[in-house]
Amino acid sequence: MSEPVYRLRGKRVWVAGHTGMVGAALARRLDEAGAVILTAPRARADLRRQDQVEATVAALKPDAVFIAAATVGGILANDSRPAEFIYDNLTIVSNVVDACAGGVEKLMVLGSSWIYPKHAAQPMIEDAMLDGALEPTNQWYAVAKIAGIKLAQAYRRQHGKDFIAVVPTNLYGPGDNFDLAASHVVPALLRKCHEAKRRGGPVEIWGTGLPRREFLYVDDAADALVFLMENYAADDIINVGGGTDVSIRELADAAAAATGYKGGFAYAADKPDGTPLKRLDATRLLAMGWRPRTILADGLARTYDWFKQALAMPAGRRARVA
Repeated sequence: MSEPVYRLRGKRVWVAGHTGMVGAALARRLDEAGAVILTAPRARADLRRQDQVEATVAALKPDAVFIAAATVGGILANDSRPAEFIYDNLTIVSNVVDACAGGVEKLMVLGSSWIYPKHAAQPMIEDAMLDGALEPTNQWYAVAKIAGIKLAQAYRRQHGKDFIAVVPTNLYGPGDNFDLAASHVVPALLRKCHEAKRRGGPVEIWGTGLPRREFLYVDDAADALVFLMENYAADDIINVGGGTDVSIRELADAAAAATGYKGGFAYAADKPDGTPLKRLDATRLLAMGWRPRTILADGLARTYDWFKQALAMPAGRRARVA
C-alpha cells in the first residue's frame, strides 16, 4: 500500500456530528490514528445557522473536517418529514463547507447511497449519480446529499480546496437510532425482535421482504473514511461498501438470531418496498487495499448488546432508544 497523501496524526480534526452513530465511530477511529479530535455540541453550534458555524470554525481552527452531521431516518421518517430532511441537510452541508473554505486543509462530505437512481444498474457505480429518477420516498434526503457532493466538487474546482465526497452504503452499529418512528431497518428489526420476545410474535415488516440491501458495520465504515481522508484526493466521488448484500428476509432471520427471538415475521406487502436492489460498487475503494472486518452476524450482536446497555441506563441518559 502506498504512503498516505495526507496524515491525520497530530492534526486538529473537527467531527461535525460527533454524537451520532457515524460521528462517534469516527471519533473512536481518529483517536486510534493519533488525531486531535475537535467537537462542537449542538447546544453551542446549530449547524443550520451560518453565523454559529462560522464562529465554531474560527474557535476550533481545524486542519481537517468530517461532515458526519445529518438529519437521517428510514422510509417512514423520510416520507412524513420531507421539508425537514431537505432543509436540514442542505443547510448543514452548505454552512460547514463554506465556513471551512478558508484555512481548513482537507474536508470530507458524506453522501448516501440514496443519491443513486431507483433503478440504477447493480451494483451501483459512482457514475450513476444523476442518471435517472430517485426513489420517491427518499428523494428529499437524496437531493440534499447530491447538492452536498456537488458543493464539495465546486469548491475544489473554483478554489482549489482538497474537499472530497464519499458515498457510504447502509450503515448500522452502536449508537444507531432505535426509535421506531425514525429508525432504519437494522435497528428497527433488532428492537421489534427484542420486544416480541416478551409479548410474542409475529414481528411486522414493511414490504415483501424481497428487496436486497448492503449493510456495513459503522466501525468498519469509520475505518474506511479515515483511510480515504489520508489516501484519497480527487474530484470524483468514491463508494464505501463491502461488496455483499442480503435480502430483508435474510436480515430479519439474522436479527432474530442476534436477539434470541424465536417467533415469526409478518410481511405487510401493501407497504412500500423501496428500491428493489441496492448495493454499491466499491471496486475503486477495494482496489486501494481497504477491506471491511466485521461480518453481519457479529455486527448485529454488538449492536444489540449496545441497545440493551442503552435501555438499562436511566431514561434521561438514553440515546435514541426511547
